[in-house]
Amino acid sequence: MNINTIKAALLSLLVTGAVFSLLTFVFVSQRVLSFNSPILAGLSAFLVPAIAIGLYQFLNDRFPNNALEKYSLLTSNLLLGLCVALLFFGYQKWYTAITFFTLFVLLFFIEYKNKLRFMYRFYRCYVLLLIPFYITATVLHKKGTVKFSEAATLKLKLGHIGIEAYFYFMAMLLFAVYFFEFFKRKPGKANG
Repeated sequence: MNINTIKAALLSLLVTGAVFSLLTFVFVSQRVLSFNSPILAGLSAFLVPAIAIGLYQFLNDRFPNNALEKYSLLTSNLLLGLCVALLFFGYQKWYTAITFFTLFVLLFFIEYKNKLRFMYRFYRCYVLLLIPFYITATVLHKKGTVKFSEAATLKLKLGHIGIEAYFYFMAMLLFAVYFFEFFKRKPGKANG
């Protein structure tokens, strides 16, 4: 890893951590979310993206083949449709509305306004991170470390975890990876 990659990762973590710490603060202040440990709440907005960027970079270095990129737009369009549907049904629920609106805006911007092409590599990383995410979220839920207000969600669950959590996790990782790619690129090198 060269110095530019490290700088890009650190800048991405600062931006992502700041934005998602703010979102976490909003959720906690609105009693949508509660943490037994306030330190855990703040740290998670920095640690989760750090792990994601590390795995993302490792996968890109180890498996550079990008042949499946052609399917990423289809995947993104399906997710955009899912975001619209879940926003329609959950617009009155704080956590649901913010999660799916944030993910919708990110996906739309990255796929239709942005010149950087990295979504296949992002999806590959996200799918691999779902395993530790599920394990960690289940443990935190069962221990009562993290609690969500049922009134702020759709009450749809995969396992013990609300469906919104999977997509909030996706939005956080996508935000971090986008800024990582953005800061890695020099002006004039938009396609990578």
